[in-house]
Order: sequence, then C-alpha cells, then structure tokens
Amino acid sequence: MRLVSYKLKGKPSSLRVGFMLDEKVIDLQEAYRQVLLSKQDKDLSNAIENVLPSDPTHFFAAGNRTIDKAKEAYTYAQKNSTEGFSLLYEEVLLYTPIPAPAKIICVGKNYAEHAVEMQSDVPRFPVLFAKFSSALIGPEDVVVKRDVTEKLDYEAELTVVIGKEASQVKKEDALDYIAGYTIGNDISARDLQKRTPQWLQGKTLDKSTPVGPWVVTADEVGDPGNLSIRSTVNGEERQSSNTSKLIFDIPFLIEFISNLITLKPGDIILTGTPNGVGMAMDPPQFLKDGDVVQIEVEKIGQLKNKVMER
Repeated sequence: MRLVSYKLKGKPSSLRVGFMLDEKVIDLQEAYRQVLLSKQDKDLSNAIENVLPSDPTHFFAAGNRTIDKAKEAYTYAQKNSTEGFSLLYEEVLLYTPIPAPAKIICVGKNYAEHAVEMQSDVPRFPVLFAKFSSALIGPEDVVVKRDVTEKLDYEAELTVVIGKEASQVKKEDALDYIAGYTIGNDISARDLQKRTPQWLQGKTLDKSTPVGPWVVTADEVGDPGNLSIRSTVNGEERQSSNTSKLIFDIPFLIEFISNLITLKPGDIILTGTPNGVGMAMDPPQFLKDGDVVQIEVEKIGQLKNKVMER
C-alpha cells in the first residue's frame, strides 16, 4: 500500500492522509469510515478522528495501530465503491508523507564506495547526524538553492519509517519495528558541510530535502536489504547501486540507534547514499538552477524535484 499526504489543488484544504489505488488518491479516513459503517458501528464512525487521524504526521505517530486500520480500509476500497472519497491524481498536490516527524536521523558514509570517493576511511561505526523538519519538501516541491551555498549536491537514499517505539531492539527483531519505506534525497551544501567538523549546517537548509512521494508499507517491500537504488540529473545517470552494499544494514542501524535513542512511531531514518555524488566527479558537478534530480528505489518508485534559485 502506498500512503500519501495530500491537499486538493486550487482549494483551501487541510493536509490529509490517503492511499493510492488504481492511480487515484483515496482519502484514508473516509475509507475507514465506510469500513466502520459496513460493520454498523455508527458511534465510532462519528468519532472517526479519534480512531484514525486525518493529519499525516499524527497518523504515522500513532504507529502500526493506524497502519493496520489503513490496510483494512485499503482492502475495503479494493472491493467496494470509492465514490465520494476518491480523487483523480491530477486533482491533488502530494506533500512529503510525514511533514513533521519528531526525529529525522541520517546515516553518513554508509556505502564503502561512497566513503572512498569522498576521500574518507570506511567507518567502524555508523556516522549519524540529524535534520530538522523545516528541511523537508515533497514530490511536487522545488529544491531551493539559496545564496549561502555554491556547492549543492544530491544523495539518493532509502528511507525507513518507524512503526512502533523502539528501545534497545535486537537486530533480529528490528524489521518488526518498521511501518514502511520511502525515498529521500539528502541534498547537501558541501561548502557549508565541510567548513566545520559538524555537518549540520550543510545538511538541513530550509526546503532542501525531498522525501516521498509516498510511504510503501513494509509488507509490500519485504527485504529492504536487496533493492536497486539510482539517481539521475537531467536524465544522466549519476548513482546506481543496491542496498545490499550498505555497510551497516537496516536491522543493524535500528539496533545501533535504538540503543542510543528511543525511536518513536513516525521517526524517519535516511540510510545513506551510494557513490556517484556530484562532489566526487572530475570536475565536480554541483546542482544549478533548473536541474532536475530523480531518485529511484526498487519497489518504492520515483522521486523527482527541480532545483530553483531563490
């Protein structure tokens, strides 16, 4: 199931969570209301916001409990009419799936070939840094290239969405804590990133980090350790790899991080980028006004964004 965050085009509306079905966007809360009515549970259907939030951030923060309800609504919608709560794709704008996660944790240098191209040692432990939600944008948004940087770079990343509270998790149990997966582009201002020992200022500029276009539930992805991942800039392939090449795989990362920080439902983890970034090219190829970056991850889809100077 592909879970999306959307608003209606050209109309004042709040951000709502939905899912894709036959290239239509189905409002999740309204679909689940029909599930309750089919069970003759009018009381719960009238208090639907308490049962299944319409706000995407609140929905994912409720964890796998609401994911299970979403799957029930999806099954219902496959078999019954969705008239009244389905929208054509062209009628909506998609936003980043979780607009305000409590934590955005990123992993640096997590592919050996990328560490080498950045003239760095292969790390013995995961290199962790954070972003803020003000950096997040969605599949319909432009990456803002601001005057503060001349060296804006792309990074294709498989992104994990946490589904239940995780503290001191063992790696053999780690996949049970995942709600789903999406795509991240860890846009990096290399000049800002490299001017101090801490990377933060180069990694979390406002409106710089596309995540989306949807969250694919974990049951549909299966093994996250064998997914092709690639990026193109203006149609030219730049990165092409597979998550099997991660130095620290996703179960290890969840064990490692959850022994330092309690992960909450709705938290996201950007798991690292393969080799082929612009900074490592000869000569370096940084993003400029008008460039189009497309990230593809197997079983999840494509995330495409244009770069615009402002």
